[in-house]
Amino acid sequence: MFLMVLVFLLLLLLSFAVILLMTRQTAAERTIEGRIANLHNSQKARSVAGPETAAIVKYNRLSQFIWLDQVLQRWPLAHHLRLLIAQAESSWSVAGMLSGMGLLAALGYGIGYYELPSALLPLPVALVAAAAPYLLLRYRRAQRLKNFNRHLPEAIDLMSRALRAGHSLTAAIEIVGEECPEPVRTEFGEVYRQQNFGLPAREALVQLARRIPLTELNFVVTAMLLQKETGGNLVEVLDRTTAVIRERLRIEGEIRIYTAQGRLTGWILSLLPIAMFFLLSLANRGYTRVLIEDPTGRKLVYTGLGLMVLGALAIRKIVNVKV
Repeated sequence: MFLMVLVFLLLLLLSFAVILLMTRQTAAERTIEGRIANLHNSQKARSVAGPETAAIVKYNRLSQFIWLDQVLQRWPLAHHLRLLIAQAESSWSVAGMLSGMGLLAALGYGIGYYELPSALLPLPVALVAAAAPYLLLRYRRAQRLKNFNRHLPEAIDLMSRALRAGHSLTAAIEIVGEECPEPVRTEFGEVYRQQNFGLPAREALVQLARRIPLTELNFVVTAMLLQKETGGNLVEVLDRTTAVIRERLRIEGEIRIYTAQGRLTGWILSLLPIAMFFLLSLANRGYTRVLIEDPTGRKLVYTGLGLMVLGALAIRKIVNVKV
């Protein structure tokens, strides 16, 4: 009975995904609807702020469907996912990601229930399957932030040379947005476009720091904002900031070398029991069925999983050295 209900839910989710795929808007329709929504929101903002106040409102849609977008706008987790998707520079949408996570969770639970005839044991499989898109975005975000951090000193040097040549700060940001490698070029180019559209420089730089949550970039943004508010030699400030960032990167590289063995040990100790369990199951299912069917075996499995999580967290705490 439970298997029939599970199959029905899977078919229902697949049908819903097909309907979403077939009824999605075209690129032209999305562009027109986005422009209409921006005009409506800007008029609403001006009516609230007053006739003498100019406001720039950017409405970020979380779904192509209006009713679903209104629901997701009131959910803080949806905004967190939208920021994660933007930081990973992915083409996914929040609604599509949530639908995919739900579908993977159902598939993972179904497969786990087929292999482990219990109501609780398939839950970790379903959670891991549902978290796969989120973990993939976290990995892509980490790689993108790592590339940004590696090219940031070059971008600051280029900005400093542009300021020495007599360019304004806005022009220096434009040069960085044209000459530097990705992803620095995209992010600084976005800052330059936002300023051209009328967004204040302070707000554009704050949004840059929010999109790229790096300590090194926060140094640069803070230095630029302080110079704009209090004055001073921005070129000298940028040069000193570049030296600090390069020294931090050098120290972080040395720490990663020293902690490489500990990180490798953590991965091996975390994945080896799971791999051995599945390998023994493939070789002879009788070796592992006692851990699932026997109550004492299930308690041992729960205890082992808990100890593995505690060990992984302890190793992560040891090797995660803050600079």
